[in-house]
Amino acid sequence: MRLLHTSDWHLGRSFHRENLHEAQRAFLDHLVATAVAERVDAVLVAGDVYDRALPGLEAVALFDDVLWRLAERNIPTVFISGNHDSARRLGVASRLIERAGIHLRTDPGALAEPVLLADGHGPVAVYGLPYLEPALVRDRLGLAKGGHEQVLAAAMDAVRADLAARPAGTRAVVLAHAFVTGGEQSDSERDIAVGGVQSVPAGVFDGVHYVALGHLHGCQTLAPHLRYSGSPLAYSFSETTHRKSMWLVDLDAEGAVEATRIFCPQPRRLAQLRGRLDELLTADEHEWAEGAWVQATLTDPVRPVDPMERLRVRFPHTLQLLFEPEGGEQAASGSYAQRVSGRSDREVVEGFVAHVRPGRELDDTEQSWLLEGLEAVRRTAADRAEENGR
Repeated sequence: MRLLHTSDWHLGRSFHRENLHEAQRAFLDHLVATAVAERVDAVLVAGDVYDRALPGLEAVALFDDVLWRLAERNIPTVFISGNHDSARRLGVASRLIERAGIHLRTDPGALAEPVLLADGHGPVAVYGLPYLEPALVRDRLGLAKGGHEQVLAAAMDAVRADLAARPAGTRAVVLAHAFVTGGEQSDSERDIAVGGVQSVPAGVFDGVHYVALGHLHGCQTLAPHLRYSGSPLAYSFSETTHRKSMWLVDLDAEGAVEATRIFCPQPRRLAQLRGRLDELLTADEHEWAEGAWVQATLTDPVRPVDPMERLRVRFPHTLQLLFEPEGGEQAASGSYAQRVSGRSDREVVEGFVAHVRPGRELDDTEQSWLLEGLEAVRRTAADRAEENGR
């Protein structure tokens, strides 16, 4: 059986305020074309269809369109909800949509009810485990307490119990949205630690033939049967080195896995540049990045004038500007409150200016502005306190 494994579409998401609607549309075109060309038996989407619980109309329209195209081509598709999705909203009309071969698995109460597929070697049971927030699903899974590992273990126990009651030789596929120990994180993934330790051991998924994972945005293989497809597009500069892809998975008669990466189209390259502003603007070695989305880290000892405007002359798609001055004072240890404890308001402000503009102290005019501003704030605070005391 041939399966196409993808996840973490995050429809509706932007990249540092760059609209990705057309890039996401191009990916969905690519997905449908690949499913047709490779004659896949099913598409598996392992969560985070949308970027937020209440997606915008453009994102919903993209989802609606890809559902129609997959159903029109009679390609069975299984979706689970991720931690970014609203499970109940994503699952609206799921029983009706299922008649078209589109299976939305968003209800924790139905995680042991597989989508049943078949090929020349017999049945394949596809189990969809939506993102399981421990505090919300413990009772439904018969647990008094426990975090992510415990709820996923209970879910997989239910899967294995159902599988044991099926005909001998039934191959089992699981979709899950989780952070499995050993996976590599990116900056664009929302933390799922609420409710307990966020990672779960790979052994939780023992007993099935393939696990299509979602949540982590980098394509990675934890075991031959345990893989993340990653997101189809980059959603942070921490993904600069990623090659975005889907997994084309073949299950043989015994359930052994053979997987091939199918690379996804990208709207632009990503570039992380570092150095002094003048060097970034003139060095030939950065020519390749002129058409890329750029994150620039400036190391000038003194913050240059209008750095973003100047960078965009050469790199018109510069999206993020960071400052790490050479020889700059290292951040003190401890919390911010601890670092400023005992300082006056004036000292706190002067310390901030020294941090973001090393090498240039406040001149007389700036000192005057600072004192006027602080005095105005004190007067406003005193006036409000007097009014509240009346």
